[in-house]
Amino acid sequence: MGKKLIQKCLFPVAGYGTRFLPATKSMPKEMLPIVNKPLVQYGVEEAIQAGMTNCALVTGRGKRAIADHFDISYELEHQVSGTPKETFLSGIRNVLDQGIFTMVRQREMLGLGHAILTGEVLIGDQPFGVLLSDDLCVNAGRGVLDQMVDLYEEFNCSIVAIQEVPIEHVSRYGIVCGDNIRESVIQVREMVEKPKPEEAESNLAIIGRYILTPDIFEIIRQTQPGANGEVQLTDALNRQASEGGVVAYKFQGKRFDCGSISGFVDATNYVYKHIYNVS
Repeated sequence: MGKKLIQKCLFPVAGYGTRFLPATKSMPKEMLPIVNKPLVQYGVEEAIQAGMTNCALVTGRGKRAIADHFDISYELEHQVSGTPKETFLSGIRNVLDQGIFTMVRQREMLGLGHAILTGEVLIGDQPFGVLLSDDLCVNAGRGVLDQMVDLYEEFNCSIVAIQEVPIEHVSRYGIVCGDNIRESVIQVREMVEKPKPEEAESNLAIIGRYILTPDIFEIIRQTQPGANGEVQLTDALNRQASEGGVVAYKFQGKRFDCGSISGFVDATNYVYKHIYNVS
C-alpha cells in the first residue's frame, strides 16, 4: 500500500492574515511569495511528495487567487510558450499535473477545529493530512509529511509534528506532554493550548503538520467552543490522546513561522540562499 494509504491533505487557508496588513487586504497571505513561489505552493508540493495528491482547500472570502493559482492560465501559457520564460512555469505545471484540487468555503473564522470540520465533506471517512501554510518546512531530503506517513503506517493513529521552542515562547503554541516511545517519537498524554511559561510541562510545540484519523470529525462536533467562540483542534486531539490515540514526532528539517513578519523574512533569506540560488 505504501504512501497511497493517505491520499488527501487538508489546507485551512481561510484566515485573514492581519499581521501582514496592508499587504493582505486584497491578497491572501498564503499567496505571499517566498522568493518566487507562494507559501501555499510549498505546502502543496510537500503534500504531493508524501503521496497526498488530493489537496482539499478550506477557503474563505477574498481567496480567489489561491484557486486561480492552482489552475491553468491559458493566456499566460500562450504568452510564454516557446520563450526562455517558459521554464519559470515548470514547477507549477508539475503540481497541476500531479495534484487534484477541491475547495470548500469556511463562512466564519471559528478556529482550526472548525476549519477541519468544514473540510469533512472533501475528506470523507479516511485518514488525512493537515498542512498549515504559515509553517514553512524545508528539508534537503524527505518532507515533514512524508516522514509522518511512516509513523502513521506504524502506529495507525493521529500524528502531530513537534519541535522544541524556547521556554519563553511556549505561550504561542500548543504544547505536548507525553512519554518517549523512542528517539523523536512520543506517546502524547496531554496537549495544552498556549500555557504560561511557568506552567508548561515541556517546550515541545505543535507545528502545522498533522495526520488525523477520520474519527476526529465526530470528536470536533462534540467539542465545546473555547475563547472567542473558537473550536480548537487541540481540545479534540486531547480526547484522542486520553485513549492513547496520538503520537508526536520531532521531525527532521528546518521550520519557519511565516505567520510572523520576522519568520517570513528569515524564510525568504534562507530559501534565496540555500534553495533558489542553487537550483
